Amino acid sequence: MKTSTLLIASIAVAVIVAASASATADPRAVIELFTSQGCSSCPPADKLLSELRSDSSLVTLSLPINYWDYLGWKDTLALPGHAARQKGYSQARGDREVYTPQVVVNGVTQALGSDRAEIEKAVAQSHKKLASSPNLPVVSVPIQVALNDSRIDVTLPAGNATAPTDVWLCPLTRSVAVGISRGENRGRTLTYTNVVRAWVRLGTWSGQGETLSVPVDAIKSAGVDAVAVIVQGGSAQKPGAILGASLASLH
Repeated sequence: MKTSTLLIASIAVAVIVAASASATADPRAVIELFTSQGCSSCPPADKLLSELRSDSSLVTLSLPINYWDYLGWKDTLALPGHAARQKGYSQARGDREVYTPQVVVNGVTQALGSDRAEIEKAVAQSHKKLASSPNLPVVSVPIQVALNDSRIDVTLPAGNATAPTDVWLCPLTRSVAVGISRGENRGRTLTYTNVVRAWVRLGTWSGQGETLSVPVDAIKSAGVDAVAVIVQGGSAQKPGAILGASLASLH
């Protein structure tokens, strides 16, 4: 499904886990799926994302949007900022393409979310796109995430950052089933994977080695059982390349 309107801020990270956290280390791609419970084209993409989650080289995220709510079903997982983020990506790419199910790969390329081959092609293109640029390669920054009782510590290395980049932590629900009673998917129960429930800005990384922390209580809520940390260039209006990313369990 396609639309002309949307909205947010963005960012993504690299994580090598420590202590009791389990994380995806050295990922080759961050896959952001923009999906909707009110979109009849989305269930195949939601299913594919759940399959891609088993690939340890991928960081997979579901970003439910709300711009199809008028079709008769209000998405129960959507955040308004996800639509803004999707729109910002389209403006940064310059193609203005905004639809569901859409996948954005490493912040720089896009593909149909239900097409595995197109997603793999977008992964390859994302690495080629910045191969000759002066910026750091996509998903190349190693980050350590440690769970220390009441806080989450995110340690970033010293590196050759060409510009300050934002560091975000996203609380996630790894799997959630939703029964839909109205709209295009009425009568179906759909399962969503690694659903982003919030965006918490930890700070900025400018190439200095440092540790950023957040209290667990600040990000833990009903259903939250994992986190993604994201280091990403660009701006809120035009998100850029993801310099690293991974998932860490809270259990």
